[in-house]
Amino acid sequence: MGRSAAVIGYSYPVPHNKMEAFFVSAVAVAVGEIGDKTQLLALLLAARYKKPVPIIVGILFATLANHALAGLLGQWVASHISTELLRWALGLSFLGIAVWTLKPDDLGDEKLNEGRYGIFLLTCVTFFLAEIGDKTQLATVALAAKYSNLPLVIGGTTLGMLIADVPAVLLGKIAAPNFPFKTVRWIAAGIFALLGIAVLAGLNRHFL
Repeated sequence: MGRSAAVIGYSYPVPHNKMEAFFVSAVAVAVGEIGDKTQLLALLLAARYKKPVPIIVGILFATLANHALAGLLGQWVASHISTELLRWALGLSFLGIAVWTLKPDDLGDEKLNEGRYGIFLLTCVTFFLAEIGDKTQLATVALAAKYSNLPLVIGGTTLGMLIADVPAVLLGKIAAPNFPFKTVRWIAAGIFALLGIAVLAGLNRHFL
């Protein structure tokens, strides 16, 4: 039995389709990022500097670095925790993220100073730090523990961040007042809750 099978306690490869890890990771993080403090950071940076290209590239590099570390932690967890304990830890983690998603974030802009290093590096540093311990980073840890294909998980979670944050950068604060953050947060919470229930109930054998 390979490690991928041991992650959720079944004797078959996980996932059935390799791209499943990519798509599940992308969707979970994209919806979880809506209204998150890193998306608010993207709005603030775009509104202040009005230079979308270095901000978007900075988000890409910061997310890849942060989620790579999170993914490595998730794989370490998967290989050092018993199958049953890991299943409960993953399921409860997804449920906890679902609850966390309902809490709106707030982020001040008093520390967003371009300084001498430029907008790209400012974005890289602030995004990397803002993502530490954030729900999308913890979701990446959980997804990497669940799936055995680390590159696809990291690629999916990074794409999910870009799906949520690039429009925020391009639109700045223009669309923010009218965006249905509350509705999307409930949708995101529902997705994470379903992931948690599926893992705890073993339904991921058929649906995930």
